Amino acid sequence: MNNFKRHFAALATGIAATALVAGAALADPAVLYDGGGKYDKGFNESAFNGATRWAEETGGSFGEMDLTNGDAQREQSLRQFAERGYSPILVPGFNWEEAIRTVSAEFPETQFVILDASVDLPNVKSYVFKEQEGSYLVGVMAAMASKTGTVGVIPAFNFPLLEAFACGYKQGVLSVNADAKVLWNYVGTGFEAFNDVAKATEVANTQIDQGADVVFAVAGGAGNGSLQAAADRGVLGIGVDQNQNYMHPGNMLTSMMKKVDVATYEAFKAFEPGKVETGTQVLGVAEGGVGPAFDEYNAPLVSPEMKAAVDDATAKIISGEIKVHDFREDGACPV
Repeated sequence: MNNFKRHFAALATGIAATALVAGAALADPAVLYDGGGKYDKGFNESAFNGATRWAEETGGSFGEMDLTNGDAQREQSLRQFAERGYSPILVPGFNWEEAIRTVSAEFPETQFVILDASVDLPNVKSYVFKEQEGSYLVGVMAAMASKTGTVGVIPAFNFPLLEAFACGYKQGVLSVNADAKVLWNYVGTGFEAFNDVAKATEVANTQIDQGADVVFAVAGGAGNGSLQAAADRGVLGIGVDQNQNYMHPGNMLTSMMKKVDVATYEAFKAFEPGKVETGTQVLGVAEGGVGPAFDEYNAPLVSPEMKAAVDDATAKIISGEIKVHDFREDGACPV
């Protein structure tokens, strides 16, 4: 089989295929990206990077597709890829859960992989993350970097997974400064908020007007607007999902990384035709699945004391001395 990626663009149904042999059993993996597209500088791009790493190391190829019609396209795209023989079919994002549940039952011999949701079905592998733990660590950094004692967090909307980020962040902030003020505002009210860059920019500016000098963007592609606003106003931003420190050197305190690229790479690497790997794998601080980013872009902003505080909190989370509350357990943030 030729070693190249099969790219998909729009057919009459919104999905198209190029370089496909009709009826062929491809036995190649595929990634169907979530809203925001492959180059969102975050979650989707991290999945793409993991798939690319797998392809480069193995000489394999993978199918891929960007959603063009939102939720209406999810089941349809999964079916089309399954019909063409792709396996495993990986989807990054909890938005895909309902579609995965439906389509995986129709194709029991195809393996599906979902990131950010736990789906207990016989041909689905799930990867979930302890976002609250990594967010706690960047909260420690935010509190130590803040000069005003006011910091902000901007989830896309009030979805439990996103609230887990925000609650973990708040716990980390208050562990350093019990008197700190944590502004907690949303971009929108639904999944479309992940694409609303203008609104994310507006929310960040409102928080900065209220004294926030560190802003944590938890809104996918829309969060780029919040980070741009922070840079424009001369305050610090915190990126999400992958290392976004390079976007605004000098204004990016850190990024709360979720190793989506690692999960994607491992899922592709583990796949064997005819063998279905299932279950849910949880990646937290102890597993190296989440945590702050340190590199040349934020090095001038990270003092030795700040790095030591992060290292100390990391060790205590791993040992169990620090237990970061997960908002998803009870729908509440105890601080």
